[in-house]
Amino acid sequence: MRRPLRLLVLVSGSGSLLQALLDAQAAGALPVEVVAVGADRAGCAGLERAEAAGVPTFVEAVCAHADRTAWDAALAERVREHTPDLVVTAGFMKILGPATLGSATFLNTHPALLPSFPGAHGVRDALAHGVRVTGSTAHLVDAGVDTGPIIEQRVVEITDEDTQESLHERIKVVEREMLVDVVTAMATGGWRVEGRRCLVG
Repeated sequence: MRRPLRLLVLVSGSGSLLQALLDAQAAGALPVEVVAVGADRAGCAGLERAEAAGVPTFVEAVCAHADRTAWDAALAERVREHTPDLVVTAGFMKILGPATLGSATFLNTHPALLPSFPGAHGVRDALAHGVRVTGSTAHLVDAGVDTGPIIEQRVVEITDEDTQESLHERIKVVEREMLVDVVTAMATGGWRVEGRRCLVG
């Protein structure tokens, strides 16, 4: 019998994506063991969600280090301590450096249909551009900003009445469902990267 996939989750804020994973795991629908949750700042709600679920947590703040290179090395060491098979950046609002990226495979979700509208303002930028559909993308993390191989995308239609807030809320619903499905597929079928393609299962 295959052991559960060892999953580490990095958070910066509310932790709603983390909660979706924890809920699916608790329901027996997600064949993973969430081995730790890390954050780049203390006191965020994501850490509280992890602690409530009995998951070990850690904080590795940029301000605790002389520069980003030192922070990158420290975060890489924290990740390695937990020997994850996969790391999910669930609303983790920091660019990962080379040391961290070399420590594990990283999965991210982005609230737009990449390669359109990368970066921190994907929802705002899609609205401003006037596109009629947007959505969420699950992709592997590389050294760029939202440039890693795409695993899955799901579409959300934009209405004439949408505000940035209303659109983002609808995307979040799709994003949570997609993340659970993608992690499940990776946990049960594995994955491999061929050029720009990430093949799961």
